[in-house]
Formats: sequence, structure tokens, C-alpha cells
Amino acid sequence: MQYQCPLCNSNAKLFYKTENRIHYQCNTCFGIFADANSRPGQDVEKKHYQQHNNDIDDKGYQKFVSPITNSVRRDFTANHKGLDFGAGTGPVISKVLTDDGFSIAPYDPYFHNYPELLEEQYDYIASCEVIEHFYNPHKEFSFLKKMLKPKGKLYCMTHLYNENTDFANWYYKNDPTHVFIYQKQTFEWIRKEFGFSDVCIKDRLITFSV
Repeated sequence: MQYQCPLCNSNAKLFYKTENRIHYQCNTCFGIFADANSRPGQDVEKKHYQQHNNDIDDKGYQKFVSPITNSVRRDFTANHKGLDFGAGTGPVISKVLTDDGFSIAPYDPYFHNYPELLEEQYDYIASCEVIEHFYNPHKEFSFLKKMLKPKGKLYCMTHLYNENTDFANWYYKNDPTHVFIYQKQTFEWIRKEFGFSDVCIKDRLITFSV
């Protein structure tokens, strides 16, 4: 039986299996995704997110998102418009940048559900610890690309998998809401598919340029 990758729709092979969950790896984009039957429902998913201790004034949390906030400060000014996509219960990126005079709005389907924000265009979009939650990453990346203005940037943070990762003992795959895991080759596929001019990977920070 063949399994289809939700990002590139190519065939995937069995990658890792436990009693509770199965992961597949795509033969084309090398994305690793959880079996659809193991996905949590929306109520369970929202409750899981509500348990996150995301205090926007916590200095440790602000430091965690600093790869994104520092990049925005470097690449843009207060005259540019940004979106904090998937901001969660504590929109710390919006908080830090707004305090610095930047114009950025938080959006989250559960906690900051302002769909009118998704009808606008932005100079930059920040998406911290969000893309691993995408059930339909092809649809989501297509949507994010369309919201970016010319010369815009998409800043993502996630934990990449590579051949040196001990997947069996890797904490990141144990989160039930982490349904799609990326490798470097996956981001290169995304760059080509959606027409980004460049992708830069630095540790957990992935920056796509229009």
C-alpha cells in the first residue's frame, strides 16, 4: 500500500512505527509525516496548546524566539507590515516587535482568530514552532507565499530532522500535534515549488525570500 505525502503528493515509505503512531518518509521531498489516524482532534489539539506556558514577558521565551525577532529588526523597519502567523496563546513575537515600534499583528486559528488579517499582504511573516503542525503543508505554504509582498520574507522556526538524529528517542516527534517533520531537502523542495528566490537555514531558523 502506498502513502501520499501531504506536501508534495508523492509516494512515501514506512519510516518509524510504534504501537501508538506510524511515521512515513516521502521519497521526493523527504518530509516525515505522521499517519492521519494518529492526529489529535481539534478539541484535543486546542487543549494541548493551552497547556503551553507561553508568558510573553518571560525573558527565556523572548530569547527563544530571538532568531526571528532579531532577523526582522535586521531586515525591516517600523514602516513595514508583519504577521505573526500561528501566534498561540502568548504572541511573544508580536509583543517584542511591537514594543520596538514595529507594525505586526498576531493571528492564530484558536487564540487570535481574525480571518480578515489573512486577506492582506505583508512585508514579512513570522511563524515560530508552527509549520510542524500543518496537516496540509502544501496548502499552508502556498497561502503564506501569496500573503507576502515582493521582496518579502517568511521566517519559520522548527526542529529539523537529519540523518544523525536518533528518531526513536527524539523528543520532537513525541508531541502528538507535531504531524510533519522537515529536512533540509524538504525546504529546498518548498523553495522551488512555491517560487521563493532563496531559502536560508541556520539551526532552527528557516528564512524564505520572495
